[in-house]
Amino acid sequence: MTPTPSAVHVSEAESRRRLVRRKDMVAERVAFIDCKMPGSHLKENYSLIGPGVTQSKNQKVSLSEPHGFSLGVAAMPAGITNNLHIHYTAEVFMIFKGTWLFRWGADGKDGEVVCTAGDVVSIPTWIFRGFTNVGDGDGWIFTALGGDDTGGILWHPRILEVAAEHGLYLTRNNLLVDTQNGQPKPDDSELIEPMTREQIESLRKYTVEEMSQRAVRRDDRVFSSTALLDSRIPGHGAELAPVLGHGITEDRDHVPPISNPHGMSIEWGRIPAGGAIGRHLLHEKQVMIVFSGAVEITQNEGDAELIQTVDAQDLYSFPADSWRSIRNTGSQTAEFVLMTAGDHKKRILWSDEIRKAAAELGYAIDHNGYVAPLALLPQKVKKALGA
Repeated sequence: MTPTPSAVHVSEAESRRRLVRRKDMVAERVAFIDCKMPGSHLKENYSLIGPGVTQSKNQKVSLSEPHGFSLGVAAMPAGITNNLHIHYTAEVFMIFKGTWLFRWGADGKDGEVVCTAGDVVSIPTWIFRGFTNVGDGDGWIFTALGGDDTGGILWHPRILEVAAEHGLYLTRNNLLVDTQNGQPKPDDSELIEPMTREQIESLRKYTVEEMSQRAVRRDDRVFSSTALLDSRIPGHGAELAPVLGHGITEDRDHVPPISNPHGMSIEWGRIPAGGAIGRHLLHEKQVMIVFSGAVEITQNEGDAELIQTVDAQDLYSFPADSWRSIRNTGSQTAEFVLMTAGDHKKRILWSDEIRKAAAELGYAIDHNGYVAPLALLPQKVKKALGA
């Protein structure tokens, strides 16, 4: 294969840095103003890519480089609640473990929806939302946020009042002050102003039906066995299921269940035991979160190849313009989420090897970026592939 001049070489040190293993994720237990309130005191917040909306200056960020989106984790034991607040940018919950009740509205009474492992729910901006682990054990949610600068969050006035009773205050700069930890209480003029009842009542209301359309259930995922150019190649066989936005799927019939702009796309992927996604390059940054099984990723070209294994609950951040392939070397199907930067339709650049192997099976990529019968494509496409 002829090397691509614009391709990024990933060093061994850089590859290690971009792999965030579960064991290396660091929790912050006082990341938000409600973290000392009874019923919310056992929350854990993880900032995996970017700081997200943490209000703690002590928050550990696993990968701080801008991706166009942020990624974190909300981890809570059974019965613990994250209280009502508003986001300025998209907030998407990808449930890894547990059963969760999401509520929304001015007082959290406009509606409720319960989600479980494998479900994904996107809560609209500019509405109050809160959630509780209603399962029997510990819960874990990967949370994606739109943008590198999320703007922080707005808390319900009642939460600010109760937090103050436990010595926690929030400044106008969205920084948490813990007076029980020895920090001086800020002057009232330095504190964030609570929203008024009029401001709260002006917010849009969402019905249960509307919110249910923003929840993509595990059992409702629409996987395509022809989502990628190499899906039909023996020994490959990967499938994709869109969740939100325009991702990397090359199946023209794929329609994302959630289509409003988020600053990213999210797709489920799965690879059968022994299968793979062949060598390809993306111009966008992409994050892979493994939900079950394990995958082996290979980066760079030729003698410079690097191999990393990504296990369940780990994530890997692929740099923009870098070559990669993904293989399932295990004995069970591997499932993962792919988050790709941008609201636009992404175009995969496949290696010469993959393009020629697909052509031998009678397929190529059309001018719109989708898999198509090679026999029906223009002659110059066939000629370029030696067909």
